[in-house]
Amino acid sequence: EMLEDWNRYRNECLLQMSAEPRPKVFCSRMFDRYACWSDGKPNSTVQVPCPWYLPWYNRVHRGFVLRECGPDGQWATSNSSRTWRDHSQCDAENNQQEMLIFAYFRVMYTVGYCASLVTLSLALIILLFFSKLHCTRNYIHTNLFASFILRAVSILTRDALLSRNPPEFRDNRDIYEVFTNQEVSGCRVAQVLMQYCVGTNYFWLLVEGLYLHNLLVLMSFSENRYFCGYLLIGWGTPVLFVVPWIVVRYLFENTRCWETNENPANWWIIRIPIQLAIMVNFFFFIRIIHILVSKLKAHQMRYTDYKFRLAKSTLTLIPLLGIHEVVFAVLTEEHAEGVLHNVNLFFQLFFNSFQGLFVAILYCFVNKEVQAELKKTWQRWKLGLTNLDDLRNTGSNTPQVDLFHLLCEKHQIYWQQNSPSA
Repeated sequence: EMLEDWNRYRNECLLQMSAEPRPKVFCSRMFDRYACWSDGKPNSTVQVPCPWYLPWYNRVHRGFVLRECGPDGQWATSNSSRTWRDHSQCDAENNQQEMLIFAYFRVMYTVGYCASLVTLSLALIILLFFSKLHCTRNYIHTNLFASFILRAVSILTRDALLSRNPPEFRDNRDIYEVFTNQEVSGCRVAQVLMQYCVGTNYFWLLVEGLYLHNLLVLMSFSENRYFCGYLLIGWGTPVLFVVPWIVVRYLFENTRCWETNENPANWWIIRIPIQLAIMVNFFFFIRIIHILVSKLKAHQMRYTDYKFRLAKSTLTLIPLLGIHEVVFAVLTEEHAEGVLHNVNLFFQLFFNSFQGLFVAILYCFVNKEVQAELKKTWQRWKLGLTNLDDLRNTGSNTPQVDLFHLLCEKHQIYWQQNSPSA
């Protein structure tokens, strides 16, 4: 749509250039692929209104694009020998304070996603490496960890591509150059993958809630029977709303890198399923807490600190089920303005980026089963080093056959020497 508007703007400019007469000394009229320039008088600053094809034109319609016409009738150039042009008044993001705030936010959530990426990768390796940790519960955890990892990688990749190809026309880049190169296609692919990965993350959080709810509520619950269904919900459900969103964006809002949502109705194709998943998970959370309260009260004589146990369980479930998302689902960007919008954006970006770190710590690194397996592996490794040192110390004055005897005795293996002479 924007490219079509740009083509119409260019055609009108070319028609205007051919209709007007040319003076003798001038900076020549031209279309520089951004704005339409009339003939400029020497030693003057020429200004033209911001081009009307810009999607944000209603916010910058009073602004101007500036150029300098030199005394020799040539347009002034920048250090790069390209024609100088000042289009700052026509930029979409001309609020420096807002840009600075978001720059800080971006640093914050980049650190969060990087920290989550490292801890989640290590946690995933641990759960997959130790066979004694293989069970349905940990299989669900590993898929959740994988969805967090994909979410972090996709968001960081998308940000890197947007940084290489920003939507504003900086450094004299024109609309044709921005919207006809292959970077835009790659950026849109990254945007689509990011939407899918974010969707899988929310639905694996839903699977965690569904699994815990079934485990506590259903009397005869077979964990293995439902695991294929969990896989289908976690990895398959996002396809059902991401694909329609791709079709709608391509047909009705095929602009830039698909990172902005000028038509809110198109964005609700993705937002509604995710918000439904958040609300259903919140229902599971309330049910699970209710069951825990009943069980702890029934055994309060046995557990005198049942209130502490309940608070601990509640706080542990919040990051696992993504309960904090309920606040952001109710308080949307459309309802938040000014300071409230920035506060809402900060907490949303903070929790979304660091949530993977919290989940990896709570459900892997401080898990007693995981700690026990790590402790066993560490002790075996230390024992192996001790045996190796003993063998090296005795090996200097001992024949090779005695060294093998010693090794077998260390591991309680009975070895009987057989030789041809025996």
